[in-house]
Amino acid sequence: MYFSSPKNKVYMIQEVVSKFKDLYKSQPSVFRSPARINIIGEHTDYNAGFVLPAAINKEMYFAVAPNNVKAFRFFAFDLNESAEIHCSQIEIQTSKTWTNYLLGVVAQLIKKGIEISGVDVVVGGTIPIGAGVSSSAAMECGFLFALNTLFSLNLSTWDMAKMAQMAEHEFAGVKCGIMDQFAVMFGKKNQVMKLDCRSLEFSYSPFQLDDYSILLCDTAVKHTLASSEYNLRRTECEKGVAEVAKHFPNIHSLRDVSLNQLNHCASQLSALTINRCSYVIEENIRLEKTCEAMQSNDLETVGKMIYASHEGLSKKYEVSCKELDILVDIARNTQGVLGARMMGGGFGGCTINIVHKESVANFKQRVQKEYYLAHNKPENIIAVAITEGTSIM
Repeated sequence: MYFSSPKNKVYMIQEVVSKFKDLYKSQPSVFRSPARINIIGEHTDYNAGFVLPAAINKEMYFAVAPNNVKAFRFFAFDLNESAEIHCSQIEIQTSKTWTNYLLGVVAQLIKKGIEISGVDVVVGGTIPIGAGVSSSAAMECGFLFALNTLFSLNLSTWDMAKMAQMAEHEFAGVKCGIMDQFAVMFGKKNQVMKLDCRSLEFSYSPFQLDDYSILLCDTAVKHTLASSEYNLRRTECEKGVAEVAKHFPNIHSLRDVSLNQLNHCASQLSALTINRCSYVIEENIRLEKTCEAMQSNDLETVGKMIYASHEGLSKKYEVSCKELDILVDIARNTQGVLGARMMGGGFGGCTINIVHKESVANFKQRVQKEYYLAHNKPENIIAVAITEGTSIM
């Protein structure tokens, strides 16, 4: 589910709170939950690999208060839609997709033996529509954080991230890895996070770009293939792991597989499976090289790894699309762009671009002329900054 508003942060918070008071005649607590970017490490999280995400200053805002009507009353400000679900009907999915992310969170609490007597909610935000920055995780984590705070549930940050992930699995039907919910919950200002998706160990590293800006270029397309192909990629990777494990018993995921081991089993694998698996193995290697380059402030190598990531996603993992490829080609041929690649599940969404501040105006002009005008798409280039994770305001 995606929310978006052209208004600024302060305006949105004021509007969300005002709408809450109009609807429910009470005073809410206010929470914020950010979107996320991923510098490199795409489709590696559900393969027990590494990712390098950060929370960004595009956010959802929640006005929330307990009620005494034994129901969950939701209002989506940006969609101007409302929904009311009785506490006894939580595990019944609704036709309004956005409510299922919220209900999925409550269903996870019920599984833990925690019952909430009902709340009123207004949610709105500044997260761009369909850009692949995980508004669903922002929705799940923000609501769960609010419930944890208001009802003193004493859930840890990791508890909430994992429960939000399961809400996505079971109510949205997307078997996502842990990266999105982790980034949304654990974000820190001006820090990227290297997460080991198997051990869940992570570390923060400063990402001081100084002379560079992070720009997201939204393709303005969202292909219907995204969810089904995402789940299919998981199956394809698992198939490869199962075959390699017949020869190397200590293999449990692609995280454990080397390129030499994959090549050893090549005769038992289809070309497609080899491509899927080799992409993931190579992406983990690229991420490690990116982290090393960041430590030595070698931004040129960081950019090369980002471009190579897109090449793998497009040619081997086949989750890109012509619109994403065009945007990356424009970036590659524009002076001052350090690196660019598709970001997120794929088949639409956005590219992430690291652009020298002196080149931002030229880059925007080229993208507008060569992509948006040529393809009759609305212009949507979004500057983002790295910020804190989910919190009360």
